[in-house]
Amino acid sequence: MRRKCFALLLAIALLLLSGCGFEYLQSEQAEMPETALQVSFLDVGQADAALVFCEGEYMLIDGGNVDDGPYVVTSLQERGVQSLAYVVNSHCDEDHCGGLTDVLEAFDAAHVFSSTTAYSTRAFTNFAAAAQAQRTPIEIPSPGDTFRLGSAEVTMLGPLRDYGNNNENSIVLRIDYGETSFLFTGDIGLTAEDELVESGVELHATVLKVAHHGSAGSSGYVFLREVMPEYGVISVGAGNDYGHPTDAALSRLRDADVTLYRTDLQGTVTAVSDGKTVSFVTERSADESDINPTILDRASSYIGNVNSKVFHRDDCGSLPSEKNRVVFDSYQDALDAGYTPHKSCLG
Repeated sequence: MRRKCFALLLAIALLLLSGCGFEYLQSEQAEMPETALQVSFLDVGQADAALVFCEGEYMLIDGGNVDDGPYVVTSLQERGVQSLAYVVNSHCDEDHCGGLTDVLEAFDAAHVFSSTTAYSTRAFTNFAAAAQAQRTPIEIPSPGDTFRLGSAEVTMLGPLRDYGNNNENSIVLRIDYGETSFLFTGDIGLTAEDELVESGVELHATVLKVAHHGSAGSSGYVFLREVMPEYGVISVGAGNDYGHPTDAALSRLRDADVTLYRTDLQGTVTAVSDGKTVSFVTERSADESDINPTILDRASSYIGNVNSKVFHRDDCGSLPSEKNRVVFDSYQDALDAGYTPHKSCLG
């Protein structure tokens, strides 16, 4: 019943985007209009898995934990997948590569990308063996590599170097479709984020797959100012032991005016782009205050120092004197005016 309701909601969203009549309501699994990109952030708990579809071609980015494999395979089958143009393993931790063994045993893949070709865990070893078994050896992409998924363009942005850390070594990729874009960040942290910004690559995106399940060590202000996402999706498990998503990450996303979706509260989250706008369908509904509890702490205004060009929350203990103040209605207004966030209250 839940799958039928979700399919119906998805069909309605596609109908509104396409304006192509009621043919999309005729089957339980709604078909995509020819001119649409669909990204389904699968509900794999404390893990990552996202299926991207464009014009008859599919790409899977990560596959959840080992135990998620059967669910991911079933989810792909329900969405009509018969083969995969690309499989991307962002990095070698089990919660990203574990379920890919089952996927590669169920579907042929033309290309398999990963941040490394060898890692000592059973989860990664089995994934690599499954790729080899279908004679699709793992490829390590380089920053700047591009390929097409239908008419969407995929660009590999990172990792920029070997960080000596699985999370920071995550593959970072950008999908451009018309005027919309999606940025996938694996589990990168502040170091990789800041170096991506410094590299000058195009990071601005409509939708951000929030890094590392909303950990405190990701989604920094510097990175968010460059990406400027309208929407963010956090793939995270309910009641996880890590406290993800953290208030630190949520508050930074709040200050950047990002509309959030979370798989722990909303189930599988599906984003549909018509090339101009992106709409979302979720399996379950959730209140905004539950998705991001820190919205209750949002500053009513931001105070800038006209001398230092630094701006603060209105409740910061280091506000400038009255004569040196300028008031901004929003965080973004302060950034647009060329002001920098105060590290103590906004960092």
